Amino acid sequence: MAGALLAAEPPEIEEALAKAKANRPELEKLLSRYAGDPEKLAAARFLVANMEGHGYVVFGLYDKGGNEIPFEALDHKSFKEAEARYDALEKEKGPLDFKRKTFTPDLEAVKADFLIENIDAAFEAWRGHPWGKEIPFDVFCETILPYRGSEEPLVPWRRACRERLADVYAGLATTDPAEAGRAVLGAAGKWIGFDEIYYLHPTDQGYDEMCRGKLGRCEDISNMMAYAARASAVLCATDYTPAWADRDNNHAWEVLLDAQGKGKAPLTHRAAKIYRKTFSIQRGSLGAIKGDEPAPRWLSGTHYKDVTAEYLRTTDVTVEPASPEGRRFAYLCVFNGGEWVAIHWAERGALDRWTFAAMGRGIAYLPAWYDGKDLLPAAPPLLVLEDGTIRQLPGAGAKTPLRATATSPQKTSPDTNVTTPVSDLAPGKTYELFRWDALWKKEGEGVAGEGPLVFEGLPEDGLYWLVEKGSKKLERIFTIEDGKQRWW
Repeated sequence: MAGALLAAEPPEIEEALAKAKANRPELEKLLSRYAGDPEKLAAARFLVANMEGHGYVVFGLYDKGGNEIPFEALDHKSFKEAEARYDALEKEKGPLDFKRKTFTPDLEAVKADFLIENIDAAFEAWRGHPWGKEIPFDVFCETILPYRGSEEPLVPWRRACRERLADVYAGLATTDPAEAGRAVLGAAGKWIGFDEIYYLHPTDQGYDEMCRGKLGRCEDISNMMAYAARASAVLCATDYTPAWADRDNNHAWEVLLDAQGKGKAPLTHRAAKIYRKTFSIQRGSLGAIKGDEPAPRWLSGTHYKDVTAEYLRTTDVTVEPASPEGRRFAYLCVFNGGEWVAIHWAERGALDRWTFAAMGRGIAYLPAWYDGKDLLPAAPPLLVLEDGTIRQLPGAGAKTPLRATATSPQKTSPDTNVTTPVSDLAPGKTYELFRWDALWKKEGEGVAGEGPLVFEGLPEDGLYWLVEKGSKKLERIFTIEDGKQRWW
């Protein structure tokens, strides 16, 4: 029976089954299970057709030579202790970075019984709760049906979440998915809290791990909220920015959606791009169309869509690099964590123009190429101002003085809600001033006294970076306006 059923499967299913290798019989078992239930069979097909690219990722810490450096943040009592150990390792080994150590593809690993339990429980919630009746099948498949949140280890979670939320359901008398969603997320928000030590533990936690530890980073918290929402047939998505545009780090958060699958949440900082995780493969994504050309890791996936315009006023940015070098794709970067981070991509257009669609405003950007290892500047930086106009920063304009008073503005963490005050200059400390000119070039240095540090003869259209000598170089960039710092 299974063979007859699978012979009629659509091409995308056949392709997925072939890529499943030794796990193919498990996926065939899944599809055969629902041969007599067209709606559940369509749901099973949706999962199988879009499973490629999903899987469990374990991260390791590596040096520049690709050698793994043993380190486990959770072996330490606090974030400060773990950070001190990380800093000591960098001092000993040089720059370190977390990278993928292993990837276990769902196509090759996930079992039929797990998927069957997931599908049956998802349908029970969708058909059983009054607020699920207005949710279309395609929105159900994308938003309620998926069995994983990100790249966490898979364990069953639907029935456990429903049991924990039984009292919430009993108190709800509504057909409104948004009202139900607020109640469900309000309850689930007490299940897990934030601990910055998980910044140094980038492997995502499974449901059972989070239940035991009750702490995680924003990705873990968003996954827990997604579990609760999906188990309850309320519409919730995980949105994220790979890199904030006005501070360090990234962020992921949950957002309630309407019956058409649209929605937004308040932002705590300035975002250049906001993406929404999807279970379905986005056929127009960079990862789906780039072929063999290398792409930065953040952007090379196939399971996200751009929802920036649902949140912000945006501007299309067109650049014309002098030397496109035969490349098909270019990138627009924001300054984050002391380096330029690719935040969006564009494909070569007519006359060697590259248009980056729907970019956030009030942000400094750098156009760049990617060579498979590093981002290489493709043109001078530019500003997208609040009114949508674009200002180039070639650093070749009239000379102006700078009266520098700080290295970073005040900022509040979106995770801890802790506000860091303005980083004023400390008397007696030495500061170095850099200007961007295809790389950061030193313009001078000075020792801070009681007043501002003064630098003379600087191009008024330059992009600058003032850092304390010997620091981690996490200070913010700025332009000069009326001789003062304008932060970006």
